[in-house]
Amino acid sequence: MKVSLVVSDLSGGGAVRAFLLGQVLKKLAYDVEIVGFLFGKDLYAIPPDNIPIVSIPGKNYPEFLLAAQTALKKIDGDIIYAVKPKPTSFGVSLLRKLQTKRPVLVDMDDWELSWYGGDKWKYRFAPKKFYRDIFKENGQLREPDYPLYVKWMEKLVPRADAVTIDTQFLKQRFGGMYLPNGKDTDLFNPDKYDPEVSREQCGLSGYRILMFPGAPRPHKGVEDVLMALERLNEPDLRLVIVGGSPYDDYDNQLMQRWGRWIIKLPKSPVEKMPEVVSAAHVVVVPQRDTLTAHAQFPLKLTDGMAMAKPVLSTRVGDIPEILEETGYVVDPGSPEQLAEKIQEIFQNLDAANALGIKARERCVKLYSTDTMAAILSEVIASLQ
Repeated sequence: MKVSLVVSDLSGGGAVRAFLLGQVLKKLAYDVEIVGFLFGKDLYAIPPDNIPIVSIPGKNYPEFLLAAQTALKKIDGDIIYAVKPKPTSFGVSLLRKLQTKRPVLVDMDDWELSWYGGDKWKYRFAPKKFYRDIFKENGQLREPDYPLYVKWMEKLVPRADAVTIDTQFLKQRFGGMYLPNGKDTDLFNPDKYDPEVSREQCGLSGYRILMFPGAPRPHKGVEDVLMALERLNEPDLRLVIVGGSPYDDYDNQLMQRWGRWIIKLPKSPVEKMPEVVSAAHVVVVPQRDTLTAHAQFPLKLTDGMAMAKPVLSTRVGDIPEILEETGYVVDPGSPEQLAEKIQEIFQNLDAANALGIKARERCVKLYSTDTMAAILSEVIASLQ
């Protein structure tokens, strides 16, 4: 059987979850393709080698209707799996279901409306504004995934044949089967790497490395770590950011203010990431207390856990439950507590590394792609 994963924007963060789901489906011996729109210039993440990607240039309305027609012709899986409840993924998938009668699943790893204020967001109708939003070239209602349309799509989630989610927040809001943001713990295996060699190959020798292996955004709390490093003022500490943000110039803002503490590494294919994470002394996941963060399962947690690294995070959403005393957690938005914990970790690094080993054991048991495959196999079996 073939599964078509449908992605709203291959230049956005949803691509990472899609690639992960693709790897899990391959474990289950499904033929997998990823069909998605590309609204930016480049892919957000480097895709796995063994999964074909069909990329369709994203356009605003009315041109998007032609792009959607192209996508509908490309989606030929026996099962259609929409990543995020957006018009450009779930909406197109439901249209394909009408054409083919094939089952549609929808996956949620974010609450999309949280980026706009959640339930408080409303479209403010006024005749002149409405006219501009439809007919102006940059009119908001011409955006295929404008929040108003996402709100409509969320009401259609019950039309899916199955729903998968990765946080308790999303489960309470939408129901569905819990499918964690897991990790291939065979690929991410610390026994295959020597951290000192990894640091040398990444150009990080001589530093004590705090690593953030993802795209910084304000709610992810990277600034809090940098403020902690400023407080500590220890010259061999560095925050290593892997990949950077494709969304805006936030990376540059961080560099302008705290550049002395930052080392940036380019984005890497998933096959290369274990070696990169191996170079870390500590993986930091300093989520802030925001609506968006509460709805997320940060993939960086399982990066660190799988590689048996000490993980330093915050008490936000599911994070304390995910780590369950196999990592370090502090209050969100607290550079002071982060600084104290960083100092504590490096003063007791052997104990921290022992905790990292326990984190890997927990990751293998609960958050591996094997665990995800077992769950997803049940979900797909329920469609029969």
